[in-house]
Amino acid sequence: MPAPLISNAATVRVTRVDGCGRPVCGDDSSYVTECFASVQLAANVEDGEDITFKAANGRQCGFKKGCPTLNGYDLTFTFFQASPELIELMTGSPVYFGYDGKPIGFDSCSIPCKSGFAMEVWTDVLGEDVCEDEAAEGAWLLFTLPWVTNGIIGDLELAGEAVNLELTGSTRAGGKWGTGPYDVQAQDAAGTPGPMLTPIGSSCHRRTFITSIEPPEPSSTYIPVMGDFCKAS
Repeated sequence: MPAPLISNAATVRVTRVDGCGRPVCGDDSSYVTECFASVQLAANVEDGEDITFKAANGRQCGFKKGCPTLNGYDLTFTFFQASPELIELMTGSPVYFGYDGKPIGFDSCSIPCKSGFAMEVWTDVLGEDVCEDEAAEGAWLLFTLPWVTNGIIGDLELAGEAVNLELTGSTRAGGKWGTGPYDVQAQDAAGTPGPMLTPIGSSCHRRTFITSIEPPEPSSTYIPVMGDFCKAS
């Protein structure tokens, strides 16, 4: 397997998921952006309980290190684009519309903890010839977080400088992303785009892999989620 050098993050796609972590099909279910500063993933790990066996004379007869538990990843997404559609997908904040029915803003309300989204992050790959597919025109490392909940926009400072928006959330395992609704991986040596070849496991919070399928183009409004995935679900 190639050992890629991970360069800058390039593209983020956010997709609406339901209360079971299943992608929601429809005209207003995804958004793609390049206008972000960083995606931070802090592992939330609970230490296991160590077991020590001690004899009556105080000597240690045995020791077993406790097995840690990965509760998930705490997500911090710093971005610049105050798109009502993107913010609605990540936080559930209602979109505010203008006279012509176009989104022009959003309301910050109570946190709808049942809502959620999936986030995919493409980063550029350097230092290795990972374009093994003959038809490949590039290579990226794709990070997929299939189920993120509790999305909330943090503190906001309006001053004489550029404004950053910061969203926090937490990943969950046990969702229904499966192989996903998108073509993100080559299916053969010819580089035919298709979905992931195996579903994300029920105990997994993140999948990371090299792909020769280029990231989607940025959008300025909602992008539909449709196709064979929706027909089968």
